Amino acid sequence: MNVRSIFLASALTMTMISTGTAMAARDSISIVGSSTVYPFATVVAEQFGKASNFKTPKIESTGTGGGFKLFCGGVGVNFPDISNASRAIKDSEKETCAKNGVTDIIELKIGYDGIAVANTKTAPQMKLTRKEIFLALAKDVPDPANDGKLIPNPYKTWKEINPELPDTAIEVLGPPPTSGTRDAFTEMVLVAGAEEFDFIKKMAKEDKDGFKKLSETVREDGAYIEAGENDNLIVQKLQANPKALGIFGFSFLDQNADAVQGSLIEGEAPTFENISAGKYAVSRPLFIYIKKAHIGVIPGIKEFITEFSSEKAWGDEGYLADKGMIPMPAEERKKYADDVANLKTM
Repeated sequence: MNVRSIFLASALTMTMISTGTAMAARDSISIVGSSTVYPFATVVAEQFGKASNFKTPKIESTGTGGGFKLFCGGVGVNFPDISNASRAIKDSEKETCAKNGVTDIIELKIGYDGIAVANTKTAPQMKLTRKEIFLALAKDVPDPANDGKLIPNPYKTWKEINPELPDTAIEVLGPPPTSGTRDAFTEMVLVAGAEEFDFIKKMAKEDKDGFKKLSETVREDGAYIEAGENDNLIVQKLQANPKALGIFGFSFLDQNADAVQGSLIEGEAPTFENISAGKYAVSRPLFIYIKKAHIGVIPGIKEFITEFSSEKAWGDEGYLADKGMIPMPAEERKKYADDVANLKTM
């Protein structure tokens, strides 16, 4: 631990000692962040609480962006110890952390997840491409009558995009901009779909700002409905509306397999096997981020992340795989487990 870390840790300890209420409030680990990582972190927290002498960590599902905002707020008992994330931390978030004294951060990749575009099992399973999803959800799309031109999205039904798709209104329930799922979906689906058009792909090299705006801006006419950070709510709404589609992580699809089904994307279904084999195009890594300055001050952090990075948790036969998380290859697991053992920072 460097001099700065020692100073921050000492300051944290003094804060706890000087306020009995703060100390009482922080005898357990505080975790915020991704709604996708939330169920995995909760399972680890429950196992940790049962098997150790430490209290069960308190976890709040705030979304990845919201989690980093809280996590990067500062060092001390009033700030979270760990932030769950369904994408890697952004440079701008690192800068915010550094500005507020959060400098020594441990990045722990915990596994992989897929993003499903799902509907209720009472409706036919959708077979979509990323190009079709881009045409359904982008604010501006290529004009079918004028090559190389853009127009406000005119598509009202899926059939208007592809005659082989259902003649039902485009209605997609998905996460808000603060969600890591939204970030990953934008990058892996909307941007990839936009690049299927030659003139837009050319724009990516010649006009990066214009390309970013075009490929990442979702229409606002009601076809895309921000459903908050609660993926379970999306599942419920899909059951109530057989014509709607919903966007959420594979783990929620897996946990609700009796009620919803994932659409085929580029001909592949979002299954455990397809994601782990790299066949399903829309998959992403999952992370947790830990404040090194809080380790040894807030009880149990080192032990908690050791549990998270154990083979019994994240291994091929681990209890997180039973919950729908896709394990990393053994070599990658060993690398991150070693990083945790050595408290290696970014």
